[in-house]
Amino acid sequence: MNKKLMTEQEIRSAFIRPAIVAAGWQGLDVQIREEFFLDAGRMNIQGKTAVRGSRNFMDYLLVYKNVPLAVVEAKDNRHSIGSGMQQALRYAQAYDVPFAYSSNGDGFLEHNRLAQAGNIERELALDAFPQPELLWQQYVVAKNITPEQEAIVTERYYTGRDVHNPRYFQEVAIKRAVTAVAQGQNRVLLVMATGTGKTYTAFQIIWRLWQARKAKRVLFLADRNILVSQAKTGDFKHFGDKMTWVQKREVNKSYEIYLALYQAVSGTEEDQNIYKQFSRDFFDLVVIDECHRGSAAADSAWREILAYYDTAVHIGLTATPKETDTVSNIDYFGEPIYTYSLKQGIEDGFLAPYKVIRINVDKDIDGWIPAPGDVDKYGHIIEQREYTVRDWDKTIVIEQRNELVAQRIAEYLRQTDPFAKTIVFCVDIDHAERMRQALVNAIGGEALENRKYVMRITGDNDEGKLELDNFITPESKYPVVVTTSKLMTTGVDAQTCKLIVLDTVINSMTEFKQIIGRGTRLRPDFGKTHFTIMDFRNATRLFADPEFDGEPVQSTDYDGSGPIDFPDTGQDDEPDDGEEKEKRIKFVVDNVAVHIVAERVQYLDQYGKLVTKSFSEFSGDNVRKVFRSLDDFLQKWGNTVHKQAILVELINHGVLLDDLQDKMGEGYDPFDLICHVAYDLPLQTRKERASRARQALVAAYSDIAQEVLAGLLEKYADEGIGILEEAAEPKKMAKMLRVRPFTHYGSPKQIVDAFGGRDAYLTAVRQLSQQIYTVS
Repeated sequence: MNKKLMTEQEIRSAFIRPAIVAAGWQGLDVQIREEFFLDAGRMNIQGKTAVRGSRNFMDYLLVYKNVPLAVVEAKDNRHSIGSGMQQALRYAQAYDVPFAYSSNGDGFLEHNRLAQAGNIERELALDAFPQPELLWQQYVVAKNITPEQEAIVTERYYTGRDVHNPRYFQEVAIKRAVTAVAQGQNRVLLVMATGTGKTYTAFQIIWRLWQARKAKRVLFLADRNILVSQAKTGDFKHFGDKMTWVQKREVNKSYEIYLALYQAVSGTEEDQNIYKQFSRDFFDLVVIDECHRGSAAADSAWREILAYYDTAVHIGLTATPKETDTVSNIDYFGEPIYTYSLKQGIEDGFLAPYKVIRINVDKDIDGWIPAPGDVDKYGHIIEQREYTVRDWDKTIVIEQRNELVAQRIAEYLRQTDPFAKTIVFCVDIDHAERMRQALVNAIGGEALENRKYVMRITGDNDEGKLELDNFITPESKYPVVVTTSKLMTTGVDAQTCKLIVLDTVINSMTEFKQIIGRGTRLRPDFGKTHFTIMDFRNATRLFADPEFDGEPVQSTDYDGSGPIDFPDTGQDDEPDDGEEKEKRIKFVVDNVAVHIVAERVQYLDQYGKLVTKSFSEFSGDNVRKVFRSLDDFLQKWGNTVHKQAILVELINHGVLLDDLQDKMGEGYDPFDLICHVAYDLPLQTRKERASRARQALVAAYSDIAQEVLAGLLEKYADEGIGILEEAAEPKKMAKMLRVRPFTHYGSPKQIVDAFGGRDAYLTAVRQLSQQIYTVS
C-alpha cells in the first residue's frame, strides 16, 4: 500500500510500533503503553448539567524500570517527520518525561529534554530507535542517580484490585518525592489542589520508600480526626497489621507505620508529650498532611514535634501553602518540588468546574445606622454608628438578612436539585445556628419530613459532628444542607457537594482556597459534574487575585494591608469551632427591611478565569472563536450531517446552549440561538422554520411521501433537529417510522417504497433537513 494513503493508525501499526519493539522495548502494557490517556476531558457546564470534552492521549508512552522515559507522537505520512513534536513536547512536559519523539513512519525526530545545549533534536532512521537501557543510562547520568539510589527510584507502586493506577500528575509528584528522598533531600513540599488525591499520593510515596527500606518506620501526622480516619480506612489500609493509629496516649513501638494527631501525642503538660517516648531517630520519615496548618508557624507547640524528629525526612502536603510574615511552609520545606493547581485540575477534567452567583443585599452595600436610642429585640441600646457587612452576625445580627439569605438558598435548591449537598459557611457558631433555623423555615416541607435535612455541624455540637460522615458519604441522602463556620473549611472529603454558600467575610487566601476545595471533587456516578458558589459577602473577589491559582510565593514582609483586604475585620483571628472566646454583646435586630438589589452569574472561560458577562455575550464570543464569520458557521452546518457534532464542539469551547435555551425559550433551534447571539440574526422558532419548509415541499413526491415529510416537520417543530437526524440514519429509520403519525401510512417498508426506495427516502429526508436551514 502507498504510505501516503495510509491512516495514522495504519502507520503506527505497520511502521512505528514495530520499530519501537525492534529496539528492545517489551510489548503493550509492559513497557509500551499505546493511546495512553493523559487527562479525563474537561467538564463544561451547560445549564444544570455538564458535558465532558475530548481527552488528550499520547500515542505511545514508554516506561522502563517503573519510570516513564519517552513519549512518541505519530502522524500519517502526509505530514513531515517532526510535525508531531510540539504535541509530544506538551505531553512530555506534563508527564515529566525526558525524551520526546515524533514520527510519520519514515523515521523519528528525537528531542532530548535532558540536554543542556548542542544536539537537543536529531533525526533518526526508522531502524535506529534507542534501546531502553540507552535512554535509562542517559537519564540516571543527567539526574546524578547512583546505583544505590536507583534501587529506590525504581521501586514498584502498590497495585491491587481496589487501587487505581496513579494519574499523570500523581505519578509526577510521587516520582519527584521518591527521587528527592533517595538523593538525600530531607525536606520536601508537594502542593496539590484539593480533590486531587493527596492522601493516595502520600500512600504511594510511603509504600515505595517503605518497600525499598529507605523508610523503615513512618509517622503520618494530621491535625483533625477525619484526616487520619480517612487515611486509615482508605488508601493506608493496605499496610494492614504493620500500621497503627496512636490513640489514648498509648505508645506501642512494634509497628512500622504510625498515624497520629498532633493533639494525641502532645499537650501543654510534659507528660502529655508522648511523642518523646519514641527516640529522636525512631522514625525515618514524617509525612505532614495539610501542612499549612498546625505546625506551620515556627513558634507553634506542634512544630516542636517536627523539631524533635529532626533526623527524619519531612514531607509536607497541602493545597494551600501558607506564606505570611509569621508562617512559612517554604521557609521550612523549601520550594515545592511539584505543584498541581485547581486550574489545571479543572482543565484536565479531574476536578469539577464551577460557576459563581454573586448576590448583593442593599444593606451590605449601603450599611445601616440605627436611630439614637434604638434598642435591639432584647432591650440592649444599640451603639449608634454605621454598621457594614463586616459587622453582620459578628457585632450585630439583622434577622431579616439571615431570612433573605435562607430564602435565596431554598429557592435555588428548589429550582435545581432539592437534595444537592450544600455547605453554608457562616461567621461563627452562633451565626451557623441562626442560619440553620432560618433555612428550616425557608425550606419547609423537606425539613419537616426529615429532621436531618438541615443540620448544624460545628465543633461544639456532638450531634452535628456525628452526622459529618453521613454528609460526606455519597450514598447517604441526609443531611442535605449543613451550616458551619470553621470546622468544615478543610479536610472534609465532601465528594458530592454541589452548592457552597459564602455568608462570611474571607480575607485569607489559604482559607478561601480550602473552602472552594470542598466542592471540587467529581462524582459523575452520583450526578456531581460541577458545583455552584453562592456568594453573599464578595468573598469570590479573591478569584481575581493572581495568588489564587499561581505558584506559591514566599512572603518575607507582609503587613496584611494589601488592596484586596477589608481592613480591621479580625476575621482571620476567629478561633476554630469549639474554642471559647470572651463573650461580647451581639445586638440582634428584627425590624430592618432588606432586599436583593443585584445578582449576577460568572462562568469559567477556557483559560480558567471567571468571566463577568451575560451568558448570551459570553456564548457569542466563544462561537466566534470557533467560527469567525457567519459564512464559516453556515458552511460547516450545511456540510455536516450530524449537527450534534457541531454542538458538542461549541459546548467544549464554552458556548452555554442550555442557558441560552432557558433564557430564550424551548421553541428555538440551537442553530437560531447560535446565529442570534454570535451574528445578531433575528430569532426564528422551529415552528416557523417547519412551516416555511413545508411550503417548499417538492410536488414531485407522492402524496404519501409528502405527508410523511410533513409529519417529520411537525415532530421537528415539537422536538428538534435530533428527530430528522434519526429519520435519516439507516439503522434508526425503521424504529422512527413505527411511531405515530407514520403508522397511518403503512409499515416502514411501505413508506420507504412510497419514496421510490431506501436511497430515495434517505435523500429526501436529508434534503428536508437542508431546506429547514436554507429557507429564510
